[in-house]
Amino acid sequence: MINKKILILEGGFNEEHEVSLKTSKEIQKILNKNNIKFKTLKVNPKNFNKQISKYNKDYVCFNALHGPFGEDGKIQIILKKNKIPFTHSNINSSKVCFDKSRAKKIIIKNKILNPKYCILKVQQLNENKLLKIKKIFKKFVVKPNQSGSSFGIRIINNQLEFNKFISNIEFFKRDLSKHKEVVIEEFIPGKELTVSTIKFSTKIEALAVTEIKSRNNFFDYQAKYSKGYSKHLLPANLSKKNYDRCLKIAIKCHQSLGCNSIARTDFIFNPLKNKIYFLETNTQPGLTPISLLPEQAKYRNISFSKIILTLLKNLNY
Repeated sequence: MINKKILILEGGFNEEHEVSLKTSKEIQKILNKNNIKFKTLKVNPKNFNKQISKYNKDYVCFNALHGPFGEDGKIQIILKKNKIPFTHSNINSSKVCFDKSRAKKIIIKNKILNPKYCILKVQQLNENKLLKIKKIFKKFVVKPNQSGSSFGIRIINNQLEFNKFISNIEFFKRDLSKHKEVVIEEFIPGKELTVSTIKFSTKIEALAVTEIKSRNNFFDYQAKYSKGYSKHLLPANLSKKNYDRCLKIAIKCHQSLGCNSIARTDFIFNPLKNKIYFLETNTQPGLTPISLLPEQAKYRNISFSKIILTLLKNLNY
């Protein structure tokens, strides 16, 4: 399999373009270290069909993209049509995990705890709608239904934040002009946790539980990808019982959502209720120097090379 030519797909021209380029650089280092030949392709969603037609079935695509087009099933459909194998998750799992409401339905069906939520069209966001939601949830989180890396998230914790959000609602809608829907979710206070999962051969393994303490209100885009904006507590400060529960739930999420190779699932642990709530599963977790999955792998004495080579073994055809 490794004898095939590797084509790294990078860029993507979305809000996560720069992160994708950083992920690609780390992959390139590993491929060079293992004497694996590769090419890189800066993906343009507008003409990717034409771009990929220059490559044949002798190639394997290493998907280093993040965000829309890269991890939402769209590029996976094109690669499958062109009979080019690709890394990470398949078409269906990519679609489902990128669509928060679809993922939540599957998670709830599999009896995994999830915060109460509702779905609204971006254009439906107005003061009256949000006042009704505030009465039900008291505190809530607003986020795009289809996006990664905590892009566009707002947390409404009190009346002051509610008033500020209402006064800036048109700016928020403008920022989300490329998005159709938002998820409005009950705010659960507690520890932000994340677990990376990886399929070695046929077994899915949960690497570790990290607690994230962000300098910002939550683990947003800046905190994820800017050095010094978040602190990763590894292992997370949990009882052994809750730590193990997190690992087991992450494996169940990976299986329930049909993920392949690697994934990273985010949770909130509420210590007062002693409950772990699912937030989302990412099928294309970052592989940058400050990303969580490589950090958890290192903690478990699993080399970054092994992660990259495992991705190249678990291909979608």
